[in-house]
Amino acid sequence: MQPVMLLPLDADTRPLRQALWQHRIGHRITRETEGQLLWLADPAHHAALNEVVGRWQRGESLTPAPERCQSGRSGLTALTRRVPVTATTLGLCLIIFALIGVLGDWLIVQLTIVPIGIAGEDLVYGTLGQGLAGGQLWRLISPAFLHFGWMHLIFNLMWVWFFGRQVEVLQGSRWMLALVLAAGVGANLAQYATGTALFGGMSGVVYALLGHVWIMSRRRPNSGFFVPAMLVVFMLGWMVFTMTAMAEQVGFGNVANEAHLGGLLVGLATGWFASSRR
Repeated sequence: MQPVMLLPLDADTRPLRQALWQHRIGHRITRETEGQLLWLADPAHHAALNEVVGRWQRGESLTPAPERCQSGRSGLTALTRRVPVTATTLGLCLIIFALIGVLGDWLIVQLTIVPIGIAGEDLVYGTLGQGLAGGQLWRLISPAFLHFGWMHLIFNLMWVWFFGRQVEVLQGSRWMLALVLAAGVGANLAQYATGTALFGGMSGVVYALLGHVWIMSRRRPNSGFFVPAMLVVFMLGWMVFTMTAMAEQVGFGNVANEAHLGGLLVGLATGWFASSRR
């Protein structure tokens, strides 16, 4: 969480807390020697929090304004304008997933890391060099946008949204775009290096964002980046679990483990670099 402001020790903050929750602003208040310290969970809510606190300090009504609640669509539009790369990434994944249902295998083989053909009843795999020599540069990144099931899609997009918003709001769209491209390409190449040609998913980018945000939150605690420690433990534990034989026994054997690891290494490197130069 990000420390935002210090409130008086004797202030009754119960109405403020209630109002912040009504506005869906994640927060907590701790008692310190100098006063009550207000913490913010999501940096994207900083402006909204200041507005609510200002009304509380002036003794004004803390009920959510009608114009704020009347249209969820306008609020979502404003948010996506603040994080265009994150929103575009999610949108492309959803569009491609929907088109696969219409175009089927044809679209899949256009987006795999290597060209794939059919000879008789067998699949024939080309090489990455052949694809790049033919001008198919998109194959370096396109597997990241391939998802083969709803759970796979939802899980990845949820974490892209959670971590991507932080990166884009706090560091800008260029940083987010660079992270998506570097992590996507890095994760795909790491998976391809193991001899696998048919894989897909945004998981490598997710682990890159996790590594980047975690390093930033550790090395620059006041930067606004935040990731719960238990979430880091869970996601790293999940990555290790899917590398074991037990994962295959319970139905999780077909996981792009090297893509996860490759993405994580990219995110740790970018997080270290960014936290060193800020």
